[in-house]
Amino acid sequence: MSGSVGLDVRLPIGGLFTALGLLLGGYGLATAGDPSHYARSLSVNINLWWGLVMLAFGLTLLASVWLSRRRLAGQPR
Repeated sequence: MSGSVGLDVRLPIGGLFTALGLLLGGYGLATAGDPSHYARSLSVNINLWWGLVMLAFGLTLLASVWLSRRRLAGQPR
């Protein structure tokens, strides 16, 4: 893989984690006012926290793809 980007698995996985993180975090925000919903998790809004973790992971993967493509575009061939 000398000069071609080829199949970079970080792009679809990063997009998937970003989308799922947004959905899960949004659900956590929407149900934040319901204490009975999170009684089993000791009143911790698990959906919101794991949504934020998944969103951060997905954005990290997408940023690494963007940086690697930018770095490859600046190299002479």
